[in-house]
Amino acid sequence: MPVLPRASHDYPRVVKEETRSLIFLAVLVALISAVPLGAVVWIAFSGSTDSLSHVLVNVLPKAASRTFLLVSMTGVLSALFGIATAWLVTTFEFPFRRILSVALVLPLAIPSYIAAYTFVEFLDYTGPLQTALRSTLGFKTARDYWFPDIRSLGGAVLILSSVLYPYIYLACRATFLMQGRAASDVARTLGSGLWRTLWRIQLPMARPAIVIGLTLVAMETLNDIGAVEYLGVNTITFSIYDSWLNRGSLSGAAQLALVLLAVVIVLISIERIARRRQRFSANRTTSSVNDHVRRPLGFGSGSLAAVACLLPVALGFLLPFAMLVHYASIRLELLAEPKLIKALWNSVQVSAAAALATVMIGFMLAYTHRKDTSHSTRLAGRIASLGYGIPGTVLAIGVLFPLAAFDNTLDAILRAHLGISTGLLLSGSGFAIFYACSVRFLTMAEGTVDAGFQKLSPHLDMAARTLGRNRRQTLLFVLLPNMRPALLTAGLFVFVETMKELSATILLRPFNFNTLATLVYEDASRAQVEDASVAALIIVLVGLIPVLFVSRTMER
Repeated sequence: MPVLPRASHDYPRVVKEETRSLIFLAVLVALISAVPLGAVVWIAFSGSTDSLSHVLVNVLPKAASRTFLLVSMTGVLSALFGIATAWLVTTFEFPFRRILSVALVLPLAIPSYIAAYTFVEFLDYTGPLQTALRSTLGFKTARDYWFPDIRSLGGAVLILSSVLYPYIYLACRATFLMQGRAASDVARTLGSGLWRTLWRIQLPMARPAIVIGLTLVAMETLNDIGAVEYLGVNTITFSIYDSWLNRGSLSGAAQLALVLLAVVIVLISIERIARRRQRFSANRTTSSVNDHVRRPLGFGSGSLAAVACLLPVALGFLLPFAMLVHYASIRLELLAEPKLIKALWNSVQVSAAAALATVMIGFMLAYTHRKDTSHSTRLAGRIASLGYGIPGTVLAIGVLFPLAAFDNTLDAILRAHLGISTGLLLSGSGFAIFYACSVRFLTMAEGTVDAGFQKLSPHLDMAARTLGRNRRQTLLFVLLPNMRPALLTAGLFVFVETMKELSATILLRPFNFNTLATLVYEDASRAQVEDASVAALIIVLVGLIPVLFVSRTMER
């Protein structure tokens, strides 16, 4: 007969001390994550009134109007792409529907700045499209015909919508599937036609999911700097970059950053409200995903549906990917370039470090929340998750200032007492990029790990304790093995997002420290997109890994 462990009178005290330690670590992580935000606020309010008046009069009005137009127009076009394609692939059966339902997610692998570079190369005067147009119609110069300028607000809207619409597509597709056929069947039984059912039944039920997708599209649009700079669109994000680097006004950049943060806070609030409503609508569904039956379309209608689904895939993935493959095929010698190898190594180092750190911290936060659901734990988790909503340019300002202050203080102390100069130990190395990416993507890792914990019954911990395992053994030998898939998934997502990150990296990179993203940015800024193709293709291929993973999970 097995001998059960003796109950110890000290057990409640030990558990309470361990819980306190976890709460202390969670609060510490929250404070470290909040340092960049606090630094931005401090810099903004410590600036002179002259810089504030210059920002309010000369910079903000134009940048704010451009940003509003870009975000709103990108949201409308992304919603058109995402809602229409999600409705088609979930409602009808047509040729290549299964392939297209997966392919519609592929544009997420294309960073917006890479999409901008390839679109310009394809649609420019010397690009393949205009060259073929002139040779076919006999035009000699650009004055002989009219062609839309891709370096414009409209071009930025088209490019950003082409790569960001999958956020809305994924949210709407899941909602349309969860609705099942019950709601639409009942509506048609009562005499409602196909379009009326979509407009009066399905879209209102999907409204929370649409709002969530639109919020993600808006936040990614606000975070973008590579595409808008290359296309000549003066947004608030670009104005922050311009005020800091070109005008040398850090306080002006911080003041603009506060305006951008206010917009982000509004977007996050809207997203949280929509998420609460989504839970309510999801609970009212009466049929499962497996019960969903699609209506077959004829040859003509099915072909139109296939073309409609293929169009955003062609714009958001096939065109950029084909251009990169073409340019990379004639620049294969760049694979042996020392600067590419060094940039790849820097990207791998920073991305791996950020992935490891965020997974460990995310696991600690999720485990703390599993063991303690007090107000302090929830508040610490909320503060630690603020980073994802902060655009990279804003985060860069908040990261560089405290790190530089720490470096200067440490250097002064060691010079005075030991005669040693440490220089820019943190702000002058890749640590600044690592810190910024860890703060920005901690939410992604913590959310993925927490979702994995929610799949494990809390009775599992108690069962392990009953069989003689202490708390540490339960964590190491019971919970961790079951959490391995969630931990690997979280690490993969953070690794890929860090490798693609440009907005913070371009501002925080030290001298002679390039990542793949900044190397692509530098070559494209010098109009050498062909030279940037190999590095850009590597980023896209790495980005395909989580996208294909999401597609496979979605199909299951």
